Amino acid sequence: MQLTTLSKTYQVTEAPLVVLDKFSYTVEPKEITALVGPSGCGKTTLLRLIGGLEKPDEGNITKVEAEEGPISYLFQEPRLLPWHTVLQNVELVLRPWFEHKSERVARAMEFLHMVDLHNYARFKPDQLSGGMRQRVAIARAFAYPARLMLLDEPFQSLDTSMRWSLVKAFLTLWEQDKRTTVYVTHDVPEALLMADTVIRLTSRPMQILETLRIDTPRHERSLGDPKFIAMQARFYT
Repeated sequence: MQLTTLSKTYQVTEAPLVVLDKFSYTVEPKEITALVGPSGCGKTTLLRLIGGLEKPDEGNITKVEAEEGPISYLFQEPRLLPWHTVLQNVELVLRPWFEHKSERVARAMEFLHMVDLHNYARFKPDQLSGGMRQRVAIARAFAYPARLMLLDEPFQSLDTSMRWSLVKAFLTLWEQDKRTTVYVTHDVPEALLMADTVIRLTSRPMQILETLRIDTPRHERSLGDPKFIAMQARFYT
């Protein structure tokens, strides 16, 4: 996916707020690209532009064929429908794609199994913990037949143990079905363990400060590795 000279300005009271000013980058297909930068620098705005929720003032977004079509979006909150069961929340997004309910239910249950929530299929969201609700959201995102995934800090509100559990659940599904993924986070260790490429960003208007390519296989990565310690340090200097 090619992001070419994207610009976006909001009118706040009487002064313009320039968020993006000719921002360009090439997102590699079927990889995870993490965006790490100061709060308010424009990361979420960029996701919204990629997802078509907003339009740039200038510039273009060109997707490769494998990225065209519907998009899966994982938000900071699970955004489940409270009146539906866990199973229904996942099955719901499949209705445009599968005519028969039995097929939708089978596919939904397959993904609930993958995140170890198949025994909670009949529960309502308010009967689950926050981490379990986010696992439902992950299952729903992967069940949806999208080739492009956008993640907006989906694990930020959880404790460390739960966060790593969800990161593992996400990566388990992603390794089985690799999709172009753009991921916003403030958590540097999380980005280094998850992403193929981590982009350090400046404050507004957002520009690229540095691009870190991580070739170490995910299962071999360790935050205690001197290489990863050095990469972490770059974000705090």
